Amino acid sequence: MTTQNLLVELFVEELPPKALQKLGDAFATVLGDQLKAQGLATAASVVTPFASPRRLAAHVTAVADKAADKAVQQKLMPVTVGLDKDGNATPALLKKLQALGADVSDPAAAVAALKRAQDGKAEALFYDSVVPGATLAAGLQKALDEAIAKLPIPKVMSYQLETDCELPGWTSVNFVRPAHGLVALHGSTVVPVKALGLTAGNSTTGHRFEAAVSPVVLADADSYAATLKKDGAVIASFAERKAEIARQLAAAAAKVGNGARPIEDDALLDEVTALVERPNVVICQFEEQFLGVPQECLILTMKANQKYFPLLDAAGKLTNKFLVVSNISPEDTSFVTGGNERVVRPRLADAKFFFDQDRKKTLASRVDGLGKVVYHNKLGTQGERVERVRAIAKAIATQLGDAALVADADLAAQLAKTDLVTDMVGEFPELQGIMGGYYALNDGLGETVAHAIEDHYKPRFAGDALPRNTAGVVVALADKLETLVGMFGIGNLPTGDRDPFALRRHALGVIRMLVEKDLPLDLTALLAGAVPAFGDKITDASAALAEFIYDRLAGSLREQGYSAQEVDAVLALRPQRLALVEKQLAAVRAFASLPEAPALAAANKRVGNILKKAEVEGPVDAHVNPELLQEKAEQDLFAALQRFVPEANAQFDAGDYTASLQTLAVLRAPVDAFFDDVMVNAEQLDVRMNRLGLLKMLHNAMNRVADLSRLAV
Repeated sequence: MTTQNLLVELFVEELPPKALQKLGDAFATVLGDQLKAQGLATAASVVTPFASPRRLAAHVTAVADKAADKAVQQKLMPVTVGLDKDGNATPALLKKLQALGADVSDPAAAVAALKRAQDGKAEALFYDSVVPGATLAAGLQKALDEAIAKLPIPKVMSYQLETDCELPGWTSVNFVRPAHGLVALHGSTVVPVKALGLTAGNSTTGHRFEAAVSPVVLADADSYAATLKKDGAVIASFAERKAEIARQLAAAAAKVGNGARPIEDDALLDEVTALVERPNVVICQFEEQFLGVPQECLILTMKANQKYFPLLDAAGKLTNKFLVVSNISPEDTSFVTGGNERVVRPRLADAKFFFDQDRKKTLASRVDGLGKVVYHNKLGTQGERVERVRAIAKAIATQLGDAALVADADLAAQLAKTDLVTDMVGEFPELQGIMGGYYALNDGLGETVAHAIEDHYKPRFAGDALPRNTAGVVVALADKLETLVGMFGIGNLPTGDRDPFALRRHALGVIRMLVEKDLPLDLTALLAGAVPAFGDKITDASAALAEFIYDRLAGSLREQGYSAQEVDAVLALRPQRLALVEKQLAAVRAFASLPEAPALAAANKRVGNILKKAEVEGPVDAHVNPELLQEKAEQDLFAALQRFVPEANAQFDAGDYTASLQTLAVLRAPVDAFFDDVMVNAEQLDVRMNRLGLLKMLHNAMNRVADLSRLAV
């Protein structure tokens, strides 16, 4: 058995650029995994993916020409079924052995070759055989079929192939794009596999216009990338091509000078990498008059429509130069530059036209137009939604500030959605909010309201900035709460991986604003306060929504490094001020490190269980009559509570949660003594209720910061 490196390439028509990297990685991964599963490659074999606009390929090291034979033991049947009372083979056993290819001409010898072993309670017969290892041709065919079948194809195409037979005809093939070539090289030897109507060879096709030869003949598997680059003018590796584009972009920006830099956009870089086989970056420019249009509009049209890289100056302002990643490298690039400049000009002119037209009407004059835009068939129009957001925003602003904040938040909430009916946002929906901010400044509404309008969608994604001013925070909170309360109120909840109204993202946005802005707002009151704005359109689902938000908060805290136990202990109390949760978690972590913590957590769990049983018959009052304390241990516990709980409560009220829990740690000894020496369920009712009241007092004191029973192992 010899091993050599393997190269497989599927040459196709232009693949969907946004899916190319995923397709290339999946093709290589599945191919490699299948070869390893069949014993043709080992765990140490290195799989390298290649993906260009017109090819998917994989290079796998140390692939055998034949897998090792494998000894296999198969359970046949219980001895009582396979052998008769004299120990001879039954017809059922002989039939089974025949099916497995065993020689049954001498039944006695066939039985003697079997093994007997315990299988559970019964003894069973086992058959040992050797399965021949797969040949590379058969194994690679299986791996290739599997790799093609498991490609994450966004949309399948159907196309026709002429049948390979004497009678003319056509056969239908389903694949992401029509395939035109297949390479399979084990070392320098062609592996005779087939796929999509193609038979493997040792040649491929290079760049459409700049290949030195056609076809490009590959000497062996290891020369694939180098030969394709030299003879085919193609950089086959997605990662190498991406790095080369990034290098050229940086070099071109440096050539422009004045601190110019290309806009950072990984998604755009990936997409452009998937569009070219031999990148060549050229510098282009447009007329400076277009810089009067908000730069977000110009950047978006260049990126989204043309896949260009706008250039920013050292201060982050858009310049009138941009970079184009061309797929050709002519000696004279003037026609490439000129062509791209001619193409972008009408796009920029459209943006300027929309901007100029939109500014002829104020945002206030567009409010009525929102009444004609449907938001949701059960929740009415955008106009109705705006009124709900205003009502919620006013209530929040009243709690957070003065009349000026209420007025700013109300005006921003009223106008926040009006840019939805502008020409610019109609053309570029991604600019909603941003254009509202520009138009608010144009209307003379001032920066406070303009920034609030622009920021009211924030945070749009994980890591996004929060609104810049308090009015923006108020409107953003109101907007997200309106969506959450409304959707939960009509039963439109996220399920599995489906969340069409981004309710998870909205919940995380609410959490981030409450926490990072340290807002003095209680979650339950906040949710309940938003419900009346809907009238009779919804049912009150505040309780379910609160649980949804706590679930999102728990996940977020675990991602930040807090343990599931710590998070569970704090959130079990359903804290209302989310801004204080991290302080509570820090206190719990500090408490858990104390030597007294395990015993107190266990005792807390025991107390909780006792009270839960007792409260089935009625609530237990946290009240103690000292005259009914009969045992020394309960008297000592009461004295300790009287001495230390006031101090712990004062620390809690001052926000020093860590000190509060550490003060209560001294209760370990009297608590342990209480459970060792005192019978809680005394026969005398008044004594029993007094002891339960003592435990209730202890439970209340210990669980102000967190439910410590959740820390018990």
